Amino acid sequence: MKISSTSLEALRVAFNAAFQGGLDMAAAQSARIAFEIPSTTKEERLGWLQKLPNVREWIGDRVINNLAEADYSIKNKDWELTIGVKRTDIEDDNLGIYTPLFQEMGQSTGGHRETLIFAVLKAGFTTNCWDGQYFFDTDHPVLDATGNLTTYANTDGGAGTPWFLLCSKRVLKPIVWTNRKPWNFINKDNPADPNVFMKNEFLYGADARYNVGFGLPQLAWGSKQTLDATSYAAARSGIMGMKGDYGRPLGLVPDLLVVPPSLESAARKLLNSEYGAGGVTNEWKGTAELLVVPWLA
Repeated sequence: MKISSTSLEALRVAFNAAFQGGLDMAAAQSARIAFEIPSTTKEERLGWLQKLPNVREWIGDRVINNLAEADYSIKNKDWELTIGVKRTDIEDDNLGIYTPLFQEMGQSTGGHRETLIFAVLKAGFTTNCWDGQYFFDTDHPVLDATGNLTTYANTDGGAGTPWFLLCSKRVLKPIVWTNRKPWNFINKDNPADPNVFMKNEFLYGADARYNVGFGLPQLAWGSKQTLDATSYAAARSGIMGMKGDYGRPLGLVPDLLVVPPSLESAARKLLNSEYGAGGVTNEWKGTAELLVVPWLA
């Protein structure tokens, strides 16, 4: 192939199309557990998660619900992936390998969000969220019905493989994804570019800017107990009993059981079997959807 502006433009279009195709193929399991905040700054302050307003009977003057601020923010990070294409491969029309390579590039960049989100979820047992406690903890602060400080739990501990029961059908989610700049395909393929002159290589890359952090602990129960009827029942009860400030019931119903591949069998028996241990009716059949996540392996 002769190197010209026309042939390079055709390659650029083909590589970009392959990249976009791979991007569209990327897994999107994280949409069930994370909500997106379109970001316009270098970091997003999320202290407002500390205060969620509640409807009250209108007696006297209105009560103004200001967004309480906790010192919690997510700083956006820059991400990139770059592929070099040898000039000799273009000249020799040896390009067959590059189409699947750029498709894989798109799939890899699109899947990176999945990696981050589920890594943050898994790290919730040892990482602080906006209230200063670990995301999965036994003493998150909350005000009781009389306005006094008390605590709530969203974990029952344990030392085994972690699994998670979530309430995924609310607007807010357990995890936050701040999207400052989506993935963008770029190129340095001018024959006069230094990379071509010095290394005889055309460069095609993608870059983005985003990050992830914690949302509402009340929407997620993390456990390292054995995944069985007893621990599952405790998790469901824990989430459904969650209350906001002043003893306000949150009305949460867990609907998504998230497990790594090693717990898939136990989870399917728990959610799909007609009968439990000893031949008794399995009362938990169909009570949640199962999400088996390879990123948690």
